Amino acid sequence: MKYIVTVNGKKFEVEVERIGNGNGSKQVNETPEKVTANDIEQKIAGGIKISAPMPGKILSVNIKEGQKAKKGDVLFILEAMKMENEIMVPEDGMVEKVLVSKGAQVSSGDILAILK
Repeated sequence: MKYIVTVNGKKFEVEVERIGNGNGSKQVNETPEKVTANDIEQKIAGGIKISAPMPGKILSVNIKEGQKAKKGDVLFILEAMKMENEIMVPEDGMVEKVLVSKGAQVSSGDILAILK
């Protein structure tokens, strides 16, 4: 069966497979992998979205589009509650798009950059 699912305001078509004959439940031995809405959105969009963990001001942008980034590299410095917070690369990739600049005010969850 096909369904339309909305995740963070974006619509996705998903296909669901029935397990069993529909006359009762069937025990499945596999433990399903826990996936967040953000994980789904990243996989479907084909990129890793780096988002602001809290509201604040961008003090430093340490990347450029097309640049390679390694896990742990500091992409941005975000000032929030008078503290400087480092926004780091979650996994190796290449910077596809930088969406903020130095001095920008961001809200929690705003996408700062996209990696491939």
